[in-house]
Amino acid sequence: MTEAKSSTLYLRLRKRIGIKPNQIVTLGAAARLFAADPELEQRLHSLVLHRHRPEDGNRVVIDMLQIVKAIHDAAPDVEVETFGDPQMLVIVADTPPKPRIAVLIASWLLLFFGAGLAIMNFHTDVSMKEVHQRITELVTGKKAEHPLWFQIPYSLGIGIGMLVFFNHLFRKRLNEEPNPLEVELFMYEENLNAYVIAEEMRMKNARGERKNQ
Repeated sequence: MTEAKSSTLYLRLRKRIGIKPNQIVTLGAAARLFAADPELEQRLHSLVLHRHRPEDGNRVVIDMLQIVKAIHDAAPDVEVETFGDPQMLVIVADTPPKPRIAVLIASWLLLFFGAGLAIMNFHTDVSMKEVHQRITELVTGKKAEHPLWFQIPYSLGIGIGMLVFFNHLFRKRLNEEPNPLEVELFMYEENLNAYVIAEEMRMKNARGERKNQ
């Protein structure tokens, strides 16, 4: 007597995916799947969860309960075990946005000169020139108006310190550790996704309440 295969489907929802207008969202695109029965997994992989319509806009939220209901409608005997986030954000766009070179150059120049002015203003506020002159006098016994032997290595040290801090030399990463800017961008994207999902769910619930009235 052979043992029946397990009908449990393990599902981990993705956080965010992108589609083109009027496309469909399948279960395989929305989540990572695993089932002991390969045929069941393959069949549910192509299960349609959502068909985009123009009135949906460019952002759609798919809820875990919506996915579980669709799975049970297609395969009533399947037990679903879910992991991860309870909602997924679908971004609808014709083509990925292309970087605008003019905006990139303008932003780079603004950040470059802004950072330079910030460093110079900081040095002025703390009287860095007088500090360098005093250190030179203490080390050499002579007072120098422009102690370049001290100021040049100090300036190079600021640039090297920035490279180490941001962990990048152009496109080359110095090590595998994420830099603070990457962490901040990651947190910004996570917070943005959470806000958009919460707002979309609020609007969806409001539309449902109006239909029930």
